[in-house]
Amino acid sequence: MPLVIGSLFSGIGGLELGLERAGLGPVAWQVEIDDKCRRVLARHWPDARRYRDIRGVAPDELTEVALLCAGFPCQNLSHANVVTRTGLEGEQSGLWRECERIAAGLRPRWIVVENIFDGWRQWVPVVRSDLARLGYASVPLSLRASDVGASFPRARVFVVAQSYGDGESARAVHAQMAKLPSLARPARSDWGRPSSRALGMADGVSGCMDRLHQLGNAVVPQCAEVIGRAIAELSVT
Repeated sequence: MPLVIGSLFSGIGGLELGLERAGLGPVAWQVEIDDKCRRVLARHWPDARRYRDIRGVAPDELTEVALLCAGFPCQNLSHANVVTRTGLEGEQSGLWRECERIAAGLRPRWIVVENIFDGWRQWVPVVRSDLARLGYASVPLSLRASDVGASFPRARVFVVAQSYGDGESARAVHAQMAKLPSLARPARSDWGRPSSRALGMADGVSGCMDRLHQLGNAVVPQCAEVIGRAIAELSVT
C-alpha cells in the first residue's frame, strides 16, 4: 500500500523529494505561504493540491494521508538569532502549534518533523511530548548533509513518530520505533556534478528546483531519503 504524503511548510519540497526517492508517496497536498516556493512546487508536483497559509487550513479540508511531514520555521530557535530567540513561543517557530493542530485532526500513521540541530533543546522535547499526548511514539534522529556525501555539514534533527493506532499497544509501537536509529544509517550518496545553477555547487536538490532564498531553507533530500527508507522498511515488517 502506498504511503500517501501530506506536507506542511513545504518550501521547495526537499522533504517530499527525499521521501519519494525512498519509494514513499505520492504527495497529495502541500501547504506553503511563499509564492516563489509555490511556483517551484507546482512545477514538480503538478497533481498535488496546494494551500497557502496553514493558519487558515482546517484538517477536514485535507485528504487523508498516511505520512505527514513538516519543517516548521526555525527563526526563533536558531543560535544565530540573538534578538528574538524565543523558542516555540516565538511568532514564527510557534507555528509548530499549527502542525500539532493539523496532526491531531488528521491522525496520520506517520509524522516526520524537521528542524535545526543547534537549538534542538528548545523544540525536540516539546514536540515529542506533544506527539506523545496525541498517541505517537517518536525518536529524534540527527543527520548532517555530510553524512550522505555532501561537502558541508548542515546538521538537522528529524523527529519520526508512529501512531499507536490499529489496536497496537504503546509498548509494541515503542519496540518498533527502537529499530529506527539502526535502520536509518546514512548511506554515502553519489552527489555527482553540481546540481544548483544558482550556486554552482552540489546541494543535493534536483536541477531547476533551486532559488537562492528557497534553497537556503530547503531540507537536503538525501537526508529525508534516509528517513524515508527506514519508514518504508518498518511499514512492511
